[in-house]
Amino acid sequence: MQGGCFTISNLGGIGGTYFTPIVHTPEVAILGVSRGSFEPIYKDGEFTPRMMLPLSLSYDHRVIDGADAARFIRWVVEALEQPFLLTLEG
Repeated sequence: MQGGCFTISNLGGIGGTYFTPIVHTPEVAILGVSRGSFEPIYKDGEFTPRMMLPLSLSYDHRVIDGADAARFIRWVVEALEQPFLLTLEG
């Protein structure tokens, strides 16, 4: 691959959980997607099952500021939680 700037790596299909993807030149960031699973989440005084999808973002600090990376991963999470809102954004 040449001239790329961002990569998405998915290990969830083969059962991968929680990994740290490595940025390769010329990319400046890589998003790692692991296998989703139901986990008990404590909310409103009780445990309820909730689908959790582990995501990992690795990036080159020489190009991307940590605060921008945190905002980006938060945007990805919100888009996955409420995909309808993507149609409203321009």
